[in-house]
Order: sequence, then structure tokens, then C-alpha cells
Amino acid sequence: MPMTLADEVFESLHGLMHQYRHLQYRALRGGAEELTHMEHKVLGFFSVHPGATQSDLVQHAGRDKAQVARLIKGLRDRGLLEGQPDEADRRSIRLTVTAEGAAAHEVARTQASQVNAQAVAGLEEGDCRQLLALLGRIRGNLDAVQPDTRTAVD
Repeated sequence: MPMTLADEVFESLHGLMHQYRHLQYRALRGGAEELTHMEHKVLGFFSVHPGATQSDLVQHAGRDKAQVARLIKGLRDRGLLEGQPDEADRRSIRLTVTAEGAAAHEVARTQASQVNAQAVAGLEEGDCRQLLALLGRIRGNLDAVQPDTRTAVD
């Protein structure tokens, strides 16, 4: 059975994302702290939501609790995240990014921005806006099939 145009679009997107992630991972691994993609995303979440809990991240990201727990433990062990017991519920730990974690996240964010800029080099602003609009329409089509499946940490 020959590929449809829709198949070709998604094969192209899939290949593009593999190439992009490879470059992102290489940039993240080149930093002093050697962050993984998910560690970078977790630091980003707690940078924007200081004092959030592990449960907040699980709910926000739609990730497996055990995976999130391992990520947080690793970041805490490396001194990139710290936690304080919640005043109202001592079982909950409120997490914040340490100064070292903020520095590592900033380096990773800068490296990711460089990869992003290289990826769209040569595209005009209008091209980028049109691409965003088209991708938004595709996302809307998929949301109509299965709403609320997006994750912010992906």
C-alpha cells in the first residue's frame, strides 16, 4: 500500500524530531552538568513553579510517578533541586531549584535556544508563523480525536 500524503507528513515530522532531539541531547550532554532532556524539563518546571510538589509535576506532565520520582531523586542527589516539607502536609515536599540547578538549567536553555535558532535558520518570520499555525491546526485535529492528551514536559 503506497504512503499517503498524511503518512509522508508524519514520517517527515518523526524524522525531524529524531534529528532535533539528537542535536539537543548532544548540546545538553556537552554542558558542565550533563543534563538529560527530561532533567532539563524538570528543572524548567520547578524554575517556573518554585515550591511545587512531585505530584504537581506528575499531574502537569502526565508522566509516570516512578519516572518522576527517579528524576527528582537524581536531581536532589546532585544538588540541583532541594526540598522542604510542606507546612500544611508534612508528607509533601515542596521543591525548588538550587543556585547550581538554576545555573545548569540556564546553560541547557541557552544551548537548546542555539539548536532552535539553527533549526529555523533561513526561514522568514512569516514562514515560522505559518508553520506554527499549521502545526496548531494539526494539534487541534488530534485534540478533537483525543482531547487533553498533551504534556508540557515532553
